[in-house]
Amino acid sequence: MEIRLIDVDGHNFPNVPLMKISAYHKAQGDSVKWYDPLTAWVDPPDRVYMSKVFTFTPEYEHPVNAAEIIKGGTGYNYPSGGEPLPEEIEHIYPDYGLYGITSTAYGFLTRGCPRNCEFCIVAKKEGRCSRKVADLPEFWKDQKEIKLLDPNILAAKEHKELLEQLAASGAWVDFTQGLDARLLTEENIEIIKRIKLKMVHFAWDNIADEKAVVSKLKLFKEKTGIDKRKCTVYMLTNFNSTLQEDLHRVYTIRDLGMAPFVMVYEKQTAPQSIKDLQSWVNNRVIWYSNEKATFESYKRSHRVKTEVCNGQNTL
Repeated sequence: MEIRLIDVDGHNFPNVPLMKISAYHKAQGDSVKWYDPLTAWVDPPDRVYMSKVFTFTPEYEHPVNAAEIIKGGTGYNYPSGGEPLPEEIEHIYPDYGLYGITSTAYGFLTRGCPRNCEFCIVAKKEGRCSRKVADLPEFWKDQKEIKLLDPNILAAKEHKELLEQLAASGAWVDFTQGLDARLLTEENIEIIKRIKLKMVHFAWDNIADEKAVVSKLKLFKEKTGIDKRKCTVYMLTNFNSTLQEDLHRVYTIRDLGMAPFVMVYEKQTAPQSIKDLQSWVNNRVIWYSNEKATFESYKRSHRVKTEVCNGQNTL
């Protein structure tokens, strides 16, 4: 068969389902390539797989010509994500060569999350129980780096076993989607300490969780010594918090010696003050240029620079 693939979101981050689909079809002796809208009208492929992760991603801009077209992913089937991959594809080793990847592994050890946060689709898509879905060798074979995509690995009953697998790998690990700080214990922190951490992310999305989150972040910092260079705390804005509550979280995270990272819910509806907060905090050059700066001082400086750039130097 002639198989063609379309990563509708673009190629900024590898699409794991497409890499698994590619590996499966290549193992069957099929020809697998990226879809080319020009050649497809001359020589249509047998099947085209289109995957879209994000709901805000525009539809593929070209007409698709093939005997069969299969679309999948949350971007097409919000919030469920649609039909899961068949087991023989879901558990195949990904074709990293599809994206030219040589030294990084991408994958999930667990799926699901018990939190059921209003702004998050994971519980609706994957269920409210965090459960083991793979062992590390399913998607890792001695690559130098592992990008773990799990939504809430610490909530899985097997999490210590899986953390041990990451520690034993000797690879640099990036917990891309974050660890649930509320589930940190001295026992699992000791395992995490043995993992070669490239980056660890936490999240503090709800101001009401301050006591639970901050106390556990303090414990993590005390036990590991890991600071802002390797520890980022996501914080959701424009959802159920005021600007003052957002600033309180920013300053608290900074005082903990960690790096805040502002996430804006439905950014198109966000007030300018939230967009300015995101610009200040997430631009690391600006953020680290004065680590005692306030949001107000940033806005004053930004306003002056904007006026100068517009030829309105009022100094």
